[in-house]
Amino acid sequence: MTESAKAPLPASLLEALGRYDTPTICNAMEIVAPERRLIGYTTKPLVCPFPDLPPMVGYARTVTIRSVLQSGLPAAEQAKRRIAYYEYVGTGFGPRITVIQDIDGADVGYGAFWGEVQSSVHKALGCLGVITDGSIRDIPQWAPGFQALAGSIGPSHAWVHAESFGGEVRVVGMTVRNDDLIHADRHGAIVIPLDIAAKIPEAAELCGRRETPILEIARAKDFSLEKLKEALKRSAEIH
Repeated sequence: MTESAKAPLPASLLEALGRYDTPTICNAMEIVAPERRLIGYTTKPLVCPFPDLPPMVGYARTVTIRSVLQSGLPAAEQAKRRIAYYEYVGTGFGPRITVIQDIDGADVGYGAFWGEVQSSVHKALGCLGVITDGSIRDIPQWAPGFQALAGSIGPSHAWVHAESFGGEVRVVGMTVRNDDLIHADRHGAIVIPLDIAAKIPEAAELCGRRETPILEIARAKDFSLEKLKEALKRSAEIH
């Protein structure tokens, strides 16, 4: 059985979700799941070196890293841990997005886990990109088409290593668990609960229809406050 066949959602739904930017997905979420207005998305700015890449939609691979302290594992054990990590991010249904929490506290971003090598390896493993509060580097040599949202950009990897993987992580306000569905672009990222994902495209279309009369009058040469009031009323009546 193929990876796509094992996925909890059809590939066509992920493709449909990818037609919208992340702010629109957030708008749709407010309609479908208003109880999530304050949770489930990034709440602080992240650096996006490739803002023109399309939105990415995929299942989370969760990781914690640190770079200020050297790994206490013997070299052989650390090598085994690295292989286990790659097996984790490179298996299961896809597409996948790596979500990495830097647990160095006040020194978050001290060393970069991500650069030319890791972006290329993760792309080959079937990942679409990375979301991290840590740092990244090697921007000109980055794997083409591999998206990045990062807390910072820095020059060195220091003692960076994966501390754990597969557990719950929190990246700039967004709590993520293994296999959570993630939507992300230059604006940030949001978790889409699997049980409501199918409702999001229709809600996103509704958001667009409600915005249309307001945008039309706002951009019109004969704009007036009275016409804006009328447009707002028409917008509220769209369902």
